[in-house]
Amino acid sequence: MDVDTTGCVPYQPGVETNYGYVPSKAAGITFITLFSLSTLLHLSQTIRSRQWWTLLFAIGGLTEVIGWTGRTWSALCPYNTAAFLMQITTLIIAPTFWTAALYLLLGTLTSLPRAPPSPLRPHTYLALFLSADLVSLLLQAIGGGMASVAAAALPPGDTAPGTRIMVGGILFQLAAMTVFVGLIVAFVVRGRGRRLGGRVRCGVGAMAGCAGLVYVRCVYRAVELLGGWEGWVATHEVWFLALDGGVMVGAVGVFNSVHPGVFLGGGARGEEKGEGGGGRVESWAAGVGDDGEEKEGDSRPGTAV
Repeated sequence: MDVDTTGCVPYQPGVETNYGYVPSKAAGITFITLFSLSTLLHLSQTIRSRQWWTLLFAIGGLTEVIGWTGRTWSALCPYNTAAFLMQITTLIIAPTFWTAALYLLLGTLTSLPRAPPSPLRPHTYLALFLSADLVSLLLQAIGGGMASVAAAALPPGDTAPGTRIMVGGILFQLAAMTVFVGLIVAFVVRGRGRRLGGRVRCGVGAMAGCAGLVYVRCVYRAVELLGGWEGWVATHEVWFLALDGGVMVGAVGVFNSVHPGVFLGGGARGEEKGEGGGGRVESWAAGVGDDGEEKEGDSRPGTAV
């Protein structure tokens, strides 16, 4: 039985959707609300702190909102091609904005006066991992577009080539994240004996927590796509809700609670310390102890090239 894929046709028993199920409307509305609130808060925090690179958090959150809007649309119109394309192309790439922010953050933390010695210089973190993030983003976007167009064609085309490209992008992202998580662990282990400020240590914990959540999501998406669009994981929405939506809500919420503008300084906080708004306040952040008192800075060993 053919159905209209451009309008809004309710679910017809016996006629499969592109999902293998009808997406939950309640879940869609819930995630739209959560990601919207987080995105607005991130935007406000970026403006207040004037750490403009943290706009990546808001961009990633907005991408999630668009994707979950597409899934909510699909809940009402399960056969609509535009709704399906809208969600698949946005939700697959949204976490790349967060990984880019994490890479920038670790590079910044390694440049603090009291940071432990790092195997890479700050600019090397940016060049290496942001390049990897860009490659991953392009592969996932291209693959997602190819697969979704093939799935929505009449008759449906071969989604395998696009899916393989998407899987390649996710596995590439996963490999980069594995190396990155290792560098976070090295940073934490080497920094245990150093008197980093309490706010900075809290920020490092937030970075590690967010990276762990994004890593879980990448593993899930790789398993989902390797099983195919008609596989058991892909056709059971509970996995998507828990290991994509739920995990990413946690990832975006971490930095609402512990925003880099707080533990790196910036905005009014930087001005109070005489550093200038949004400017070079990293040394202040590193020199604040657990008791909130200013500590005399010390020099750290040089980093490797």
